Amino acid sequence: MAEAGPVVDSIPQERLSRRSLRDETLLVLALSLGASGVSALISFIGSVTRPGGLKDQAATLNASAAPGRPWLDLAWQLFGIATALVPVALVAHLLLREGRSLRALGFDRTRPGPDLLRGAVIAAVIGSSGIAFYLAARGLGFNLTVVPEALPEVWWKYPVLILSALQNSILEEVVVVGYLLRRLDQLGWTPRASLVGSAVLRGSYHLYQGIGGFIGNMVMGVVFVCLYRRWGRVGPLVVAHSLLDIGAFVGYALLAGKVGWLPTA
Repeated sequence: MAEAGPVVDSIPQERLSRRSLRDETLLVLALSLGASGVSALISFIGSVTRPGGLKDQAATLNASAAPGRPWLDLAWQLFGIATALVPVALVAHLLLREGRSLRALGFDRTRPGPDLLRGAVIAAVIGSSGIAFYLAARGLGFNLTVVPEALPEVWWKYPVLILSALQNSILEEVVVVGYLLRRLDQLGWTPRASLVGSAVLRGSYHLYQGIGGFIGNMVMGVVFVCLYRRWGRVGPLVVAHSLLDIGAFVGYALLAGKVGWLPTA
């Protein structure tokens, strides 16, 4: 009897490739902002089922990890920032398998001037309207009181806040815009479906802030996807997001309790 040959997978190579891309995308999201979306949903359910209104509750973004122990606290802060960027390193690795790099997403230093200028303009437009929207949503009871920082008054406070802002922007724009849109395009999604998927994902992991946080960030997601499609670069988006978060974190640290229009916990 002739020896049986190797088992051949009957699934066409094209389908294998699509399945591989789908599974890869789901795993990247499960290890990063997809998981954050689920966490935010659970947090939101906890907030709406708790006695009292949403605006009477607080969502703290940058809190002390070891109160009263500044050096240990600093170690935890830096550890959290570094590990949060691992999904970006994973995306870079996955792109290398295609013979590409993060440059394919427009995340490089080839156009620093235009990236900085565009990012600053985006931040100026979104920042002013974003503050107004947050105050209105909170006033209507649709949002928690967002506390951008609650770190102790130590020498590393402001550097850590800036690093945290950079980490947020790099992670979100590389994964939710550049990487996700690339993979959805490869999977055959229409541009409109990809836009909706990216925007809803961005809104989902801000749901812990309330309905206002979800809607505001979803709108921001639509704008960012449209700009990425136009420019083909996440660089300006990273700049814009960094400036927005630095303004929120550092601005709150400097102004909280000193101006009447800024809500505090």
